Amino acid sequence: MLFCFTGMAGFAAIVAYGLYKLKSRGNTKMSVHLIHMRVAAQGFVVGAMTIGMGYSMYREYWAKPKP
Repeated sequence: MLFCFTGMAGFAAIVAYGLYKLKSRGNTKMSVHLIHMRVAAQGFVVGAMTIGMGYSMYREYWAKPKP
């Protein structure tokens, strides 16, 4: 559950950073800037989900106390 919140917080942070940098993007097209921000946000969320699933699998299969 913690990783879910981490993914959402990272997504919000990247979106906020992208909006902040929108005015100072130089001569980069708007569409290219938005694509880069979308890819960064999606990558952060997928990474957080992957780490969360790995941790969940670790707890379920390897760290479980033996009966």
